Amino acid sequence: MTKLGSIKGPAIFLAQFAGDAAPFDSLPAIVRWAADYGYEGIQIPTWDARLFDLDKAASSKTYCDEVKGICAEAGVAITELSTHLQGQLVAVHPAYDEAFDGFAAPAVRGNPKARTEWAVDQMMKAARASAHLGLTSHVTFPGALAWPFLYPWPQRPAGLVETAFDELARRWRPILDAYDAAGCDVCYEIHPGEDIHDGATFEMFLERVGNHPRCAINYDPSHFVLQQLDYLAFIDIYHERIRAFHVKDAEFNPSGRVGVYGGYQPWIDRAGRFRSLGDGQVDFSGIFSKLAQYGYSGWAVLEWECCLKHPEQGAAEGAPFIAGHIIRVTERAFDDFAAAGIDEAANRRLLGLA
Repeated sequence: MTKLGSIKGPAIFLAQFAGDAAPFDSLPAIVRWAADYGYEGIQIPTWDARLFDLDKAASSKTYCDEVKGICAEAGVAITELSTHLQGQLVAVHPAYDEAFDGFAAPAVRGNPKARTEWAVDQMMKAARASAHLGLTSHVTFPGALAWPFLYPWPQRPAGLVETAFDELARRWRPILDAYDAAGCDVCYEIHPGEDIHDGATFEMFLERVGNHPRCAINYDPSHFVLQQLDYLAFIDIYHERIRAFHVKDAEFNPSGRVGVYGGYQPWIDRAGRFRSLGDGQVDFSGIFSKLAQYGYSGWAVLEWECCLKHPEQGAAEGAPFIAGHIIRVTERAFDDFAAAGIDEAANRRLLGLA
């Protein structure tokens, strides 16, 4: 029998809200802001020095205890650390060198080899920081080497994709081992722009890292809506590897002008658009039900991205939306009142075996 799970939340990813003006410019202020909206957890972007010092967190448990204390004083917990930007730089195709250089430390920009080494070091530091914070899940991007060859025209040379995934796995295997030592899962966000962008590509990667026990998924249905992938069936297939959850809405409204690829249009004019919670097409009742059914007991974390609504309104509406969808799972069957107990002799008579 499947063990039901109780999802924790609501929580909020701070990356889209951090800024230079109060209350978004420091950890104490932004966690109080989140708590005032009703959030019980925060997901911290490790690249934003206004909120978090990754170098210090990797080397000092005392600093991590101070960070936890700041959050606890506001009444929130840390759900996960995020290294989306650093993880992206673990693997970058040369076509994106200049575009992604801004994610890296200034000292390694313009030097792809040094940038990759820096990114790997950042991932390792985040593993140690997660251990110091007592976290069991971490969210990130895997990066991409094959993404420019997504569409099979011109025809891809035989073995090209396999070589790319072999190399991607080679780079990530030592990182996964480090997170295993830290007692923490690496939850890759399945996302366009990453070599791991759907179920098939996740399987290709998972196979190459030897079905590593720490290779996991940060489930975000919005990216599946934009790809027109069945995000509910995805849970049925991959629920054992889903260990983090971004709650983000989206819609897909194709027209005679634009479809899945978007026609190079701005977000507001694309067929696939991210929306604030409740404004899109995602069936969150179905998602929360399936995650509860399969025993997911991690956090439900709002990631706000919307082409229309102001972020503060999205944040204010997000906490009650998530809270209203979290299922307090039952501890007994609804028909227990009619149970007659176990009577082996009666069971054999009912089956005609007596």
